[in-house]
Order: sequence, then C-alpha cells, then structure tokens
Amino acid sequence: MQRYTRLSIFFHWLIAILIVAAFALGSVMTDMKISPTKLQYYSWHKWLGVTILGLVALRLLTRLFSGAPAHLDSLKKWEKQVASGTHALLYLLMFAVPLSGYFYTSAAGFPVVYLGLFELPTIIGPNPELKPLLKELHEMLTTVILVVVGLHVAAALKHHFIDKDGTMQRMLPGK
Repeated sequence: MQRYTRLSIFFHWLIAILIVAAFALGSVMTDMKISPTKLQYYSWHKWLGVTILGLVALRLLTRLFSGAPAHLDSLKKWEKQVASGTHALLYLLMFAVPLSGYFYTSAAGFPVVYLGLFELPTIIGPNPELKPLLKELHEMLTTVILVVVGLHVAAALKHHFIDKDGTMQRMLPGK
C-alpha cells in the first residue's frame, strides 16, 4: 500500500492542528468584550491564518511535485470521485478562508502585522461598505470548511473502522 510522503503527512497534521486552533480562537475572541486580551487574540488569529496560508501553499507545491498515492483499488468509482473532489475543495477553502479574513481585516482598516515583526501589504484599503460583506464571507467560508473537514474526518473513520481498507493509515505519522 502506498503512503503519502513524510512531508505531506507533516503538512497535513500541522495544518489540521492550526485550523482547529484558528477556529477555536476565532470563536472565543468574537464573543469577548473589547480588551487588550481580545486584541491579542485577534493578532494570534491573524498570525495563524497567515501561517496556514503559507503552509498550504507549501503543501500544494509538495503535492504537485511529489504527487499523491493512487486511490486504493478497493474504492468504488464514486468514492474516488468524491475523495478527489473533497480534497480539491479543501485546498480551495484552505486558501479562501485566510484570504477572506485578510481582506476583511484590510477593509476594516486594521493592518496584519505578522508575528509582530512586519506588516503585510494592504490590498484593500479601509472600506466600510465592503467590510460587512467580507466579514460574512469569512464566516460563511469558515462554516463550509468545518463541514467539509467534518466529512473528511467521517470518511477517514469509516474507512478505518468499517471498511478496514488501510486508507487512513496512509496519512498517519510513523509506521
């Protein structure tokens, strides 16, 4: 059975952990009253988003150059199509969610200062008309990625516990 490369596995799990952290932080910070802690959480959330964006770009390059193992022969044609479509959608969303947050932050008139070290360029200047639309887009895309990630996890667990076909082991560290 072919496995993903060690680098692909590393990126997969690191990005998954960072997405969960960014979502958790985003969920907590939005319900907080304005305070220095809330502002720090927003900075951390932005840092996570920029980091995820960079890592996803590296992961995509890795996948383009290293490829991915072929689907298992035991999978039905529709399962292979759904898996390929889901992976493509996940890549799209892993770019779209942080970019929509970046555009929202810019439209709100706030800079993104990565790790407190350097300011990212402003692509959209302050725009009160665009700000609510971008906020809603960011929230909607976040919901969509959570649903797709949930389906991805459910499919992996189905393959592991019900089908017992080795699909999930191809992405597990070690072994």
